[in-house]
Amino acid sequence: MSESKSIQIDVSIMGQSYKLACKEGEDRALQEAAAFLNEKMCAIRDASKVKGTDRIAVMAALGMAIDLLSTKAHDGPLSGLSMGEVKQKIQNMNETLDRALTPQENLF
Repeated sequence: MSESKSIQIDVSIMGQSYKLACKEGEDRALQEAAAFLNEKMCAIRDASKVKGTDRIAVMAALGMAIDLLSTKAHDGPLSGLSMGEVKQKIQNMNETLDRALTPQENLF
């Protein structure tokens, strides 16, 4: 059994460079994922008053989770919920995160 060789790639997300490891042959997919995340995070930063990379990353992750869940809702744990109910659950999570992260913003 041969093991896949691990390689490192450099990506940039919101102007910050990251060195990431992946298996050989998976680098293109990882670069595309990083570019997609960068696009989502920059769009949130540019379209709102959201401050802080952490908060922007959470907002981007929630948006991508909504997209993923909407395509997999028929098979997953949310299969009994309507899209409106899924969106409400995501909104509730977002509000919880806002309450949790707001005190941290005051530290900066």
